[in-house]
Amino acid sequence: MNIAPLSPSSTAPLLRVEDLYVRFGGKAVVHGVGFDIGAGEKLALVGESGSGKTITALSLLRLVPDAHVTGRALLQGRGGAPAQDLLSLPEQAMRGLRGGDIAMVFQEPMTALNPLMAVGAQIAEVLQLKQGLTRSQATAQAVELLASTGVPEPARRAGAFPHQLSGGQRQRAMIAMALASRPRLLLADEPTTALDVTLRGQILELLSDLQRQTGMAVLLITHDLHLVRRFADRVAVMERGVLVEQGPVADVFAAPAHAYTRRLLGSVPRRDVVEAPAAADRPPAARARRLRVAYPIPAPGLRGWFRRGEFVAVQGADLDIPAGRTLGVVGESGSGKSTLAQALLGLLPFQGELAVAGGAWEMPAQRNSAANQALRRSVQVVFQDPFSSLSPRLTVEEIVGEGLRVHAPGGGVAERRARVESALADVGLTQAQFPGLLGRYPHEFSGGQRQRIAIARALILEPQLLVLDEPTSALDVTIQQQVLVLLQRLQKERGLSYLLITHDVAVIRAMAHDVIVMKDGEVVEAGPMAQVLDAPRHPYTRRLVAAAEAGALPVA
Repeated sequence: MNIAPLSPSSTAPLLRVEDLYVRFGGKAVVHGVGFDIGAGEKLALVGESGSGKTITALSLLRLVPDAHVTGRALLQGRGGAPAQDLLSLPEQAMRGLRGGDIAMVFQEPMTALNPLMAVGAQIAEVLQLKQGLTRSQATAQAVELLASTGVPEPARRAGAFPHQLSGGQRQRAMIAMALASRPRLLLADEPTTALDVTLRGQILELLSDLQRQTGMAVLLITHDLHLVRRFADRVAVMERGVLVEQGPVADVFAAPAHAYTRRLLGSVPRRDVVEAPAAADRPPAARARRLRVAYPIPAPGLRGWFRRGEFVAVQGADLDIPAGRTLGVVGESGSGKSTLAQALLGLLPFQGELAVAGGAWEMPAQRNSAANQALRRSVQVVFQDPFSSLSPRLTVEEIVGEGLRVHAPGGGVAERRARVESALADVGLTQAQFPGLLGRYPHEFSGGQRQRIAIARALILEPQLLVLDEPTSALDVTIQQQVLVLLQRLQKERGLSYLLITHDVAVIRAMAHDVIVMKDGEVVEAGPMAQVLDAPRHPYTRRLVAAAEAGALPVA
């Protein structure tokens, strides 16, 4: 497709992508994609995992190894200079544009930042390379950039390593690094996926403010339709490497023209749980009173040589999880949600009263006594990221059957295999669908399929209580809906109880019977789901709900 070079007129888009193809070994994964981004515009590139949206963005910077990229990506020149085709520039010229005219914020800052360098030094390094500042000038400018992104105590945080910052602070540091070169275009790849709901809102507001102040354009890559509606001017929808629809956000959301877009917008959590009161004749799956969990830390100053202090992560928590019901736990990062879950799983020492599955953990809770091992069979967990929670070196049969080898070692190989196949069938994975299923490895499955494998691993021991730690936050909206439907069906069929930890209020509305809200290790509000979310009493709960539902899609 022949396109005349862009003139450096004020009406030309900042970036025009035309007829973009990305191929690996002759197989195309991006098919003829084309879109424009105007100066100061916010465009959202939306689609499920595998749709090609991240590959499209990375190919513009020529950061996709072993890919054959064709087409044109015309970036308007600075100061009246002619447009440059990013896909045909020499590598040396591209090095000047990467992190210069075009910067990128990655999804997970913990893996994108250098763990061996202080964040201030990493930002200063960009300033020295791109702006030619001296070391002292770059160091001072790095502190100013951290301050501009809202990092508290920026001078002190500049000397901190990535692991010493919270998730929100790390993401702000990544944004500060991206802004160091004063880019004209910012590529933001799922910049809020790993953050809780209030931090998501803060990062979105920060990007909007910075975009208005600097006039830069933003290409937001996301599967979160809530973010698109709150942030973007225009949206482009990708399905299997093809751009199927694009236009103003209000128009596309109000009247989607393509069936795939309609399916994405219709993939909202739906409530389908047993609403009847808990059965009085069944003991609760878990009960806690005045639960307290503390971590030892060094005391400040010289006292740290002789005595230890403590950090109280959970203080005086009360909760009840009736049989066959779901208790939702909401709160920001650091509120104590995961610590509470680990105590219920018998992985942390605690004080107070705690009963699970009709028994109590022997202290210290970590000891592998016969009583504790019996309880662990009744209390299982499903983690947030199925890819990191499944061993890449074990087959599906070994992963799902591992619990049987520990808790029911007496059965033969054939019996154990039959139970593994049954557990996988219960979560919708069969040999007919996936030939050689038992011998496959986790990397051969999609994110939703891996999460089904993780659920099968937990279910094979027939537990009474499942701890669900953000079970859908890493999944696309359509896959999220499928996993929630699966969990709802299993609860109704087996009478399972769930402890559901999530920052997604829509998931809580779809799944939970009761809710507790945690802040700074304390339960600040508790009650039936509708009461807590529709008429919150505590200011913190009201803030969480407002942040989660601002621009959110309704629950069906």
